Amino acid sequence: MPTPGERIVELCKTYSVSNETLAERSGLSLELIKRITENGHIPDLAPLLKISRALGVRLGTLLDDNECLGPVITRAGAADETPRFITGLPSDANVASGADERHGLTFKALAADKSGRHMEPFIVDIAVDAEQTKSTHEGEEFIYVLNGCLSLEYGADTYILHAGDSVFYDSIAPHRLLSADKQPVRILAVIYNPA
Repeated sequence: MPTPGERIVELCKTYSVSNETLAERSGLSLELIKRITENGHIPDLAPLLKISRALGVRLGTLLDDNECLGPVITRAGAADETPRFITGLPSDANVASGADERHGLTFKALAADKSGRHMEPFIVDIAVDAEQTKSTHEGEEFIYVLNGCLSLEYGADTYILHAGDSVFYDSIAPHRLLSADKQPVRILAVIYNPA
């Protein structure tokens, strides 16, 4: 399966977009663009959304294997077998060694093959010691807590959600998701980006 970086490289070749132009259009640093396209770095969701917007494609275009016009069914347990990407800050040990391993949120796509979608549904597992910066991007998010205790930092406020709780918010405000009690958390997250 191609990585998001490989798909970005393919799209840039197709559209004759250089790394410099992509950095300018997306508002991201040239260093980050090069890490993604040349070194296989997988960024958080917010940069991927900015890149997809700059290239004029859906976020799913950077994450999909192939596309289906009809309904897409993901059978129980199938999402667990195919994580799409992992976000979070690299640990100090990884930074020191030059590795780029993430420890944070593992996104598992539920509709990766659906053509023309504007919603991105994921099962997300949040590591007990997840570390990530707040992100901001266009669109909206709906989150349903499947199990665990979730801490949503949204703007200057923090909300605690338990299994069965849900939240819907505008993604333009700085936000991040963490474990509230240092126990694993699993959520259903639906990200809407009208692109």
